[in-house]
Amino acid sequence: MILAHCALDGRSGHDAGRQLLAKLYRQETGEDLPPIRVTDRGKPYFENSPYHFSIAHTPKHAFCVLARENIAIDAEEADRAINLRLAEKILSPAERARFEAAPDKRLALLKLWVLKEAAAKLSGEGLRGYPNHTDFSPDDSRVQEIDGCIVAIVTEEL
Repeated sequence: MILAHCALDGRSGHDAGRQLLAKLYRQETGEDLPPIRVTDRGKPYFENSPYHFSIAHTPKHAFCVLARENIAIDAEEADRAINLRLAEKILSPAERARFEAAPDKRLALLKLWVLKEAAAKLSGEGLRGYPNHTDFSPDDSRVQEIDGCIVAIVTEEL
C-alpha cells in the first residue's frame, strides 16, 4: 500500500485526488493511469489493473491510497466541529461505550466516523441510514493523524 496526500491549494478535492492517484500509479507501475470505471453503487475502480485505490478529501487536503488489495481511505480535518449528539445515531452500543469513556469525545467521534466512512467505501455500499452496526474503537491502529487530519485506511481485514 502506498499513500500520498497534499493541500488543495485552490484545487477541488476531486482534482487534487486524481492528481495524487496518477502520481501514485506512475510511481508504482511506471505507466499512465488506466481508465477508471464506477460500479452501480458509485465505487470507482480500474477495469483492467490489479490495483485498487481510494481517494478522500477534506476542505483543505486530499488523500489517496493505492494497493493490490481492496482498500479505502477517509479523512476529516482534526479541528472539524462535530455535534456530539450524532453519537446517539451512528454508534453501535460497543462504540458508544468506548466513546463515552474517551477523554476527548470530539476526537473519538471523528475517529469512529472516518473508520465508518472508510468501511462503507471499502464495501462499495456507501453510507445508508445510520451506520450503527459496526464495532470500531477510537484507539484503532488504522487511524492516524496526518497533516492536521484524522485519516483511516482500511482493507478487507475488517
